[in-house]
Amino acid sequence: MLKSIITFSIRQKYVALALVVLMAVAGYFSLMQLPINSLPDVTPVQVLVITKAGRFSPFDVEKLVSYPIETAMNGLPDVAQVRSISQFGLSAVTVEFDEGTDIYFARQMVSQRLQSIADELPPDVSSPQLGPISTALGEIYQYVVMGENYSLTELREIQDWLIAPQLKVVSGVTEINSFGGFVKQYDVVIQPGKLRTFGISLSEVLDAIANNNSVSGGNFIEHNDEQYIIRGFGQINTIKDIENIIVKNVENKPVFIRDIAQVEIGTQIRQGGVTQDGKGEVVTGIVMMLRGGNGREVISDIEEKIETINASLPEGVEIEKFYDQSDLISRTTTTLLTNLTEGGMLVIVILLLMLGEISGALIVAMVIPLSMLFAFIGMREFGLAANLMSLGAIDFGMVVDGSVVMVENIVHRLQTDKSADKSKVIKKAARQVARPIFFGVLIILMVYVPVMTFRGMEGIMYRPMAITVATAVFGSLLLALIFVPAISS
Repeated sequence: MLKSIITFSIRQKYVALALVVLMAVAGYFSLMQLPINSLPDVTPVQVLVITKAGRFSPFDVEKLVSYPIETAMNGLPDVAQVRSISQFGLSAVTVEFDEGTDIYFARQMVSQRLQSIADELPPDVSSPQLGPISTALGEIYQYVVMGENYSLTELREIQDWLIAPQLKVVSGVTEINSFGGFVKQYDVVIQPGKLRTFGISLSEVLDAIANNNSVSGGNFIEHNDEQYIIRGFGQINTIKDIENIIVKNVENKPVFIRDIAQVEIGTQIRQGGVTQDGKGEVVTGIVMMLRGGNGREVISDIEEKIETINASLPEGVEIEKFYDQSDLISRTTTTLLTNLTEGGMLVIVILLLMLGEISGALIVAMVIPLSMLFAFIGMREFGLAANLMSLGAIDFGMVVDGSVVMVENIVHRLQTDKSADKSKVIKKAARQVARPIFFGVLIILMVYVPVMTFRGMEGIMYRPMAITVATAVFGSLLLALIFVPAISS
């Protein structure tokens, strides 16, 4: 078979060169489609279940919320581990799945199981929610909401209701986390003495407020051959709306909220705060990237969206970036390009010195970028991202091994048999070393097979590197058997 390949590449050299050009074009487009990140993402396939548990203590949260959810999740297929964190008023259960499990399949299974245990949770606990589809490296963009003459509460309100919803529409963004400032809320300060006077319980006050903060539909009525939609609008918008809520009728007289309580604008109880440069508190936001996204493209889209948002914000309010991963990605990309370029130049210089023949050295040098383009095709097919680990371990010495042997033998035979037909000499020389080249490169490829079988954290770290190097070396083998004889003839 090797001899047939050599014969084809020499007899149909233009066809062979055309195939190499097509491969190079496919490699270029594959490179354009590859996700480019700084480092490999070692986060396992996991689904986070977040449950707000009202005013329950950590002990009660663990017993009444976290434990039932953990028990239900243990029966799911491909589950590797279930762990939880129980805090005051919050339960966070992490369901980790076996490597290779589709993240959307895992989330679907978790969501279905949560529906079956919803009735087992206490009534004061909110419905469990799935966390964002992100990873530990998903925090790709962080910013501060700045505004002169605006309070922290107002800035937080702008962040939650104006900025975050618009950033969520950016492709590749899965979540916007807000920190700092104060979350606005309406405080109803009950006066116990007036409750006793009117004979009203606290639960009646809570029910009255909840029942008067909703929207309902009343179908429609017909009048003069026209339909009029009936709409019951009862959402609370101002302090007066709360004050005018009727709690109870006492002796045929309505008792309003304003009669038994004082309504004012307050803030939610918070834990911690955010400061910047020692100048006081600020309001910040963190943009979480979708798992498997292209960090460079997502950051670029976020920058464009922020320019649009800044133009629509209230006067004096502005979004200021203080961190993004684009700088780290750029430095990583620069490091890779520098190392690959310098390594390629050193190989070319050594080839010129060792072979002593310029055309032969240039042919071998051409194998380096072509092998890289072939590796990009493999990376795209295997779903790998371009980062420091996947590309940083490529050894150009291994890439040009087969081509060096092929070119050296062809040059030697041409110099020895100068009177013979050039094509026949190249064909004979290529056939002589085709078998050693094939098995020599095959031995190199076998070195990476054990690395490709790694599982867990080791597999996530080193398998992309092994696949990329093996693909590049395999591409160099094909080029040594097809491209080198064809272009030499």
